[in-house]
Amino acid sequence: MVYVGSAESEDHDQELDSVLVGPINVGSYKIVFQAPAPNVEKIPKDDLLGVTVVILSCYYREKEFVRIGYYVNNEYDDPELRDNPPEVPDLTRVVRTVLDTKPRVTRYEVEWDQ
Repeated sequence: MVYVGSAESEDHDQELDSVLVGPINVGSYKIVFQAPAPNVEKIPKDDLLGVTVVILSCYYREKEFVRIGYYVNNEYDDPELRDNPPEVPDLTRVVRTVLDTKPRVTRYEVEWDQ
């Protein structure tokens, strides 16, 4: 799971966690994947608030077969702070909302074992 810290450069992307799953039978599954929050020290100050994405990439035999992206909104918990943000971000008042109901899914062809 990768948190995109800045749209300007991949240098600010952070791998939050990874997991190995399997073997599993053919079918549909629901997996709950929780990861620690990103390190805010590695995110540019101008990118701490606003919309970014979390990307979950799935691989089979080192080949990516699906990439799932979720929009993430980071904003102040108080409308007054949203309208008049402090010069130095107050991270104790920032809330993160993941739009988990509308993932962006990209599938890739891979050769599956028979």
